[in-house]
Amino acid sequence: SQLNEERRAIEQEVQEAAEAQVASQHNRAVMVVAGRGWHPGVIGIVAGRIKEKTGKPSLVIALDADDGGKGKGSGRSINGVDLGAAIIAAREAGLLVAGGGHAMACGLTIEPGQVNALADWLDERLAREIVGARASQALLLDLSLSPGGLTPSLVETLEVAGPFGVGWPGPRVAVGPVRLVKCDLVGTDHVRMVAAGADGRSFKAIAFRAAQSEMGQTLLHGSRGRQLWLAGRAKIDDWGSRPAAELHVEDAAFAD
Repeated sequence: SQLNEERRAIEQEVQEAAEAQVASQHNRAVMVVAGRGWHPGVIGIVAGRIKEKTGKPSLVIALDADDGGKGKGSGRSINGVDLGAAIIAAREAGLLVAGGGHAMACGLTIEPGQVNALADWLDERLAREIVGARASQALLLDLSLSPGGLTPSLVETLEVAGPFGVGWPGPRVAVGPVRLVKCDLVGTDHVRMVAAGADGRSFKAIAFRAAQSEMGQTLLHGSRGRQLWLAGRAKIDDWGSRPAAELHVEDAAFAD
């Protein structure tokens, strides 16, 4: 619908402006971006995407979101870092007009002149916690396979354990070692691959919304000729005449 298209366009605009700021914040522990004219209705979605791409807690602030010129912000955190508690402490320290939340998400109201001070304060308060949380984010695997083992019948067998949802996302498999025969962008932000093992068996794989992440950039630009393990969810690709198994990639690691 037209309304959905308008919302997507607004979202895209804020996303691009926010990511331009993120690019200059590599040494920050917490990503804090702010802009005028950003629609407050999309800042939570954008914060979630930045968090996914950077692996760091992220705050997105729409600076002129109310009549008084104050900024409205929304934040998303990573496992092991209580962003809500930090925002409540920042409010108590006088950095915010209002603010609250829980471990994984927060909302806040801020005077525009305090944004940089808040960013510095959050970095100082959370840096150690974030380093520890990111170090402990090991990916739990249920199964490791050679490329020839990734078959439609395997996927069907795994799906017997379903139904899958938020509490039980389903088995995660690692496939390798493989080399990427092909790796490119599909849409604006998805990384599409064809991976092959030493035995010549190949399969398709895709990493959704990953193009700007560290993993996506490495796959696109740093994986030529290297051996990799790819980890994620095995799915059936029934596009075309014969169903094939493909991998929805969540992580990758060099095998060599």
